[in-house]
Amino acid sequence: MTGKERLVRELVDAHGQTFAEECGIPLKNTPQPLYRLLVLALLLSARIRGSIALDTARALYEAGLRDPRRMAEADWQERVDALGRGGYRRYDERTATQLGDGAEMLTEQWGGDLRRMREEADGDVCELRDLLQEIPGLGPAGADIFLREAQRVWPEVAPYLDPKALSGAERLGLPKDPDRLLNLAGDAEPASLAAALVRCALDKEVAEDSLRRAG
Repeated sequence: MTGKERLVRELVDAHGQTFAEECGIPLKNTPQPLYRLLVLALLLSARIRGSIALDTARALYEAGLRDPRRMAEADWQERVDALGRGGYRRYDERTATQLGDGAEMLTEQWGGDLRRMREEADGDVCELRDLLQEIPGLGPAGADIFLREAQRVWPEVAPYLDPKALSGAERLGLPKDPDRLLNLAGDAEPASLAAALVRCALDKEVAEDSLRRAG
C-alpha cells in the first residue's frame, strides 16, 4: 500500500460519515429521505456553521415538515419558528419563503418526488445539477451537496467529487482527479470519500489527524 493510499483510507475510516448520516437521515431512493436530503443541502449551502444547519434540518423534521406537501401546507411562521429552533436565525425569514416555494414547485413539477427529476435527467449529471438549481434557494453549492450525498443511492452520479471535496484533497497533497482519488480509496464508497474530503476542506484538524494516522 502506498503512502497516499494509506492516507486516503485513514481519512475515510475516521471522517467518512456522510452529512445525511450525521443528520440522522436514513438515505434511501424513496421520496421522503431524498426530500430531507434536499432540505439539508439547502441549509448547508448558506454561510452558516454546519452544525447549525444539521440542527435546523432535525428541527424541521421534528416539526413534521418532512415532505414537500407538509412543507408547502405549513404557514410561513411555522417554518420560521422551526428554523429558529434549529438556530438558523440569520436567514430564517428568507429561507422560510424558499422552503415553501421550493416545496410547491417540487410538488407541481415532480409530484413531490425527486426520483422523477432523476428520470428526466436520464443519467446526465450536468442536466440533473441544472434541474436541482431550479429549486428556489438551491444554488450551485446546494446542488453539489445534494449530489455528493445522493450518489450513495443514485450510482450514475458517482464518483461525484465537487470543487469543495477536491480542495480537501489538495489540502492533503492528494491528486485532484476524482477517478485517481477513488482508486486510492480502495473499496470506500464515493459518498463517504466525498464527505471525508469535504470535512478536510472545512477543518484543518481533520487533515492533521489524517496525516498523523497515516504516519
